Amino acid sequence: MERPKKKQVLLFHCVEAEDLARKVAAQSDLIQLQSINWRSFDDGFPNLFIKNAHDIRGQHVAFLASFSSTAVIFEQLSVIYALPMLFAASFSVVLPFFPTGSFERIEEEGDVATAFTLARMLSNTPISRGGPTSLVIYDIHALQERFYFSDTVLPLFETGIPLLKQRLQQLPESEEASTFIVVAFPDDGAWKRFHKLLDHFPMVICNKVRERDKRIVRIKEGNPAGCHVVIVDDLVQSGGTLIECQKVLASHGAAKVSAYVTHGVFPKRSWERFLHKSDELEKAFTHFWITDSCPTTVKAIGEKAPFEVLSLAGSIANALQI
Repeated sequence: MERPKKKQVLLFHCVEAEDLARKVAAQSDLIQLQSINWRSFDDGFPNLFIKNAHDIRGQHVAFLASFSSTAVIFEQLSVIYALPMLFAASFSVVLPFFPTGSFERIEEEGDVATAFTLARMLSNTPISRGGPTSLVIYDIHALQERFYFSDTVLPLFETGIPLLKQRLQQLPESEEASTFIVVAFPDDGAWKRFHKLLDHFPMVICNKVRERDKRIVRIKEGNPAGCHVVIVDDLVQSGGTLIECQKVLASHGAAKVSAYVTHGVFPKRSWERFLHKSDELEKAFTHFWITDSCPTTVKAIGEKAPFEVLSLAGSIANALQI
């Protein structure tokens, strides 16, 4: 069967995703960066202009979004709703981090599942000439959230785990023996989400147990002794769970502890607690890998140890050809 011909893609992006958009465009001559005037009226509401709108007709179009705060969602949704109506041949939205993904369920009457709200907003994207919009999301918190979207969009759930696996192969431990690296999960949810993607590594599963008024992390399964243990999860907020996991793994004999999360959210600069700025923290995390799904975090962290950014650019470029 003959492979379909690769398509030329016009890639638009929000302001904070510009660096990632440039990296995506650098992956292929078939991806051409486009621009939007992101302005505001005096009352603060968006005054937006899509440049070269006539050139969009009959072209494959994509928009790289970043919903880093409620303040930017409205202006980006305005563009997302407008682009497919300019007679695009097809339309894709790349939203690397789905920010309300961890608010996906109702535990008691009165809870508001904002993951469903955002899914409904994205599901109202107009259909392009080529059909429903493709919506590319990386490591959404719960896979069942695909059912929150209506049939007017096609969610494509990708993962950053291949980037981690590639990076682990470059570590000295991998040259000596692959079993020296152990993957740890902070809870059963992370294990369910990722274990099939990492099943060639030995594993440790942690869990949280409640003792009186405290939640304590313990090892449920596996042995970290003498190994370089890499804690894997989809996202990090304050980082408290990762720190508690590190302490437990170290107390059970782990030689080194590192961490990987696809989405480094880190509200209120909580990433600062992981920096190598004291002897104690120097021993805590050898590496802390994140992707560039949260551009504001990447900009703030820079190249500060132990952080290292694994770019989604190549994966996004490939997804735009699906």
